[in-house]
Amino acid sequence: MKKTLRLIRRFLLLMICIVPLLFILNIALLAKATWGERSANGGWTAAREIGELLVREENGEYTLAEEGRRILETYEAWGILVEDGSGDVVWHSDNLPEEIPLHYSVAEISWHTRGYIADYPTTTGARGADLVILGHPKTAYWKLLWNTFDYDVIAGAPKTILAFLALNGALVFVIYMVLAGRIMGSVKPVVRGMEAVPEEEVYVREKGLLSEVAAAVNRVNEKLRAQERALRKKENARAGWISGVSHDIRTPLSMVMGYAAELETDESLPTEARKKAGVIRRQSVKMKNLVGDLNLASKLEYQMQPLKLENLNLTAVLRQAVVDFMNLDPEEKYPVSFQCPEDRAVSLQGDKMLLQRAIYNVLSNSQMHNPEGCHIDVCLQEGEGMAHIFLTDDGVGVDDERLKEIANTPHYMMGSGSGTQLRHGLGLLIVRQIAQAHGGSIRIDHGPSGGFLVEFTLSTMNGRAVR
Repeated sequence: MKKTLRLIRRFLLLMICIVPLLFILNIALLAKATWGERSANGGWTAAREIGELLVREENGEYTLAEEGRRILETYEAWGILVEDGSGDVVWHSDNLPEEIPLHYSVAEISWHTRGYIADYPTTTGARGADLVILGHPKTAYWKLLWNTFDYDVIAGAPKTILAFLALNGALVFVIYMVLAGRIMGSVKPVVRGMEAVPEEEVYVREKGLLSEVAAAVNRVNEKLRAQERALRKKENARAGWISGVSHDIRTPLSMVMGYAAELETDESLPTEARKKAGVIRRQSVKMKNLVGDLNLASKLEYQMQPLKLENLNLTAVLRQAVVDFMNLDPEEKYPVSFQCPEDRAVSLQGDKMLLQRAIYNVLSNSQMHNPEGCHIDVCLQEGEGMAHIFLTDDGVGVDDERLKEIANTPHYMMGSGSGTQLRHGLGLLIVRQIAQAHGGSIRIDHGPSGGFLVEFTLSTMNGRAVR
């Protein structure tokens, strides 16, 4: 949220800074547009040049040189020459309007020099002691007749300008603070609500500049909470169903296993019938283990299985799991080689039963998918605060497509394949869940000999020395 609010503040500050920049830019453009206009000094220069281009003939009359005529045409002006002393007009241009007087008193000359003659704005020049007056089109110039400024005003101009800038700066700052306060007051609740929606239930007051956005955030929150409630209800129902099935199936399954064991050892039955009873018993054991795995997976997923943490010697945990597995292999079709550090004990905090269950599941997985037998390697390595357990076999393994499917199946109830297909599924899911419950992870890959490989990675940083 801090980054969002900082971005909004920068945007407001940028908008405020643009105002004086635009003011300065407009002043510069205005100066450029008006620079060199005739109003600056063109009319006065033209009057001076006309005075220089007037030539007095021997008979006392004045004529204007050709260049002077071009100047008058350029400015669309007329001109007169007022004689010093008499005030008479001794020369005028051919385009002199009829309403222009041909004689001027001293007072009239004083007035017309700075202002207008018959509404024609005038500029003046000199020819010796005589006065040259140019009259321009009535819409050519706007002249200030009383352009006199107080000296104190001119002398105090720097202070006035600085005070003006300071006042405007303060005004801009006040405007910024007011706008920032109003906008931030509307934005902060909305941003906080948007950030909190994924994690918790929120409600944003629907008022201010972003009332519509606040309403949208509230609608999204209501929809997410409704989905969470529906999902939680569905997950609770599924977990309850799994737990109920596991409990209800236990008694009849135990009866099936008991009767099958009796029939398997009943010597009065034919050999073929006892073999079939043995098959029923073994499949019942698999079914019992499968139901147990299903219930355990459900508890681990919904964090209903409490971890009984204790200080463990990981080498001893692995050795016990391997021994339990080998005791159930009287035909020795699945020999296990065990390698672990001999000079030190690898210790960590963990749940002994769950860790042994995870190792046993991997070993049983190799047994299930290699009915003709295979060799299994169990290796424990430690380094940089992590323990790595490698369990590999040289059995049939899996192809790349099946390996990818095992790694990406999101849930044990979302598998693929027919019901008669042997699958790496629920057992490996439990292995992954147990590793994650201990803050670790697993990696499933091809073994060095083409079989199956499962690597556990567990942290030993929280372990204490085992003596």
